[in-house]
Amino acid sequence: MRRHPHVIAVAAMATAALALTACGRSTETASGQSSAKDISSGKATGTINVWAMGTEGENLPTLAKEFEAQNPGVTVKVTPIPWDAAHDKFTTAITAGKTPDAAMVGTTWMGEFAGQDALDPTPKSIDSTSFFPGAQKTTEVNGTSYGVPWYVETRLVYYRKDLAAKAGITTLPTDWDGLKAMAKAYQSKAHTKWGINLQAGKTGSWQTIMPFGWSNGAKIATDDQKKFTFDTPQLAEAVKYYQSYFTDGLSPKELPDGQLEQDFVNGSIPMFISGPWEMGAVEKLGGAAFKDKYGVMPMPKKVSATSFVGGSDFAVFKASKNRDSAWKFVKWLSDPATQTKWYKLSTDLPSVQSAWSDPSLSGEEKLKAFGEQLKDAQAPPAIATWEQVAAAFDDEMEKVTKTGSDPAAALKTVQAKAESIGTGS
Repeated sequence: MRRHPHVIAVAAMATAALALTACGRSTETASGQSSAKDISSGKATGTINVWAMGTEGENLPTLAKEFEAQNPGVTVKVTPIPWDAAHDKFTTAITAGKTPDAAMVGTTWMGEFAGQDALDPTPKSIDSTSFFPGAQKTTEVNGTSYGVPWYVETRLVYYRKDLAAKAGITTLPTDWDGLKAMAKAYQSKAHTKWGINLQAGKTGSWQTIMPFGWSNGAKIATDDQKKFTFDTPQLAEAVKYYQSYFTDGLSPKELPDGQLEQDFVNGSIPMFISGPWEMGAVEKLGGAAFKDKYGVMPMPKKVSATSFVGGSDFAVFKASKNRDSAWKFVKWLSDPATQTKWYKLSTDLPSVQSAWSDPSLSGEEKLKAFGEQLKDAQAPPAIATWEQVAAAFDDEMEKVTKTGSDPAAALKTVQAKAESIGTGS
């Protein structure tokens, strides 16, 4: 399974937590976008030093050869970096002024790196409207975009079709009440051990919980990203709803790593919420015939049906010695045809909306559902301290799901902790 930046980053950021609270943010606003130097019309030349993490770092050199073929005077040198070493390597390079020309950057790191004045504003010639809106927001800090969304992922509800039929479910749910009713029907009529699996705290649980908050009109912070807004009736209602799956015995409170896929295949867990990587995992475990036994459906609606958008961005550093060519490479990565080729090479989902018209994506029912959900998906605010705030949120939510803590009181605690941590601005 691919390692994901929004999860790995939590551990990587822990050692830098105190430093980040003191780290200021650039005051550059949308005016920074208008004054950003554009890209020249010629071909790329020279050497472009690029860093990329995980399997992306291993696969990118293959794709980059096509860029080199189209630009005979350029060499793209890709340095693969392990996710668990990436954050420290970036911050050390930024401090020393020895960054790569361009790099894959975890979405939750954008606020920090932009705040250190390390990233180059995105040139106007790169069309920000071509990307999924939620993904584009991950590049924006104080009104200025830095880089582009490179690939994306979002969350859907996985469900067992065969067990749904056994439970008498003929119409898929579209709202909160319907999802709860489906979970209960699985248990009472299909006799599954659980009705659904929801993450009960631990690192990254906010990615499953916050979509319910967003769908109820809640926000993590004000639009100017200066003040946190965890302590609201909208988020409290969403967390109380989420908690009810545990108090009603519909979701397990503990599940060992790697157990989810096994329990989904054997039928003891008939539903769960997760990203596109789980398709390959459950189909490998369940065998060829299992593909027809499960489906995916959108997040349930309250006010909206909003999910989480993650993935990674691609940015150019201000210290680049080959800025113009670096941006040409990043712009090329954002081309719909390149995005489609990258999907076929890596299985990373395109951030450019028009790339989804390719039959390799639009012709596959489950993948198409992820593309539809990406039209209504949000990311956390691009602030320097997000990883610390997320950890505080996860800690309190674990108490809510496992010990029955009052959701409203827990969110007051999160609000207090978040205010103490600050936004880094």
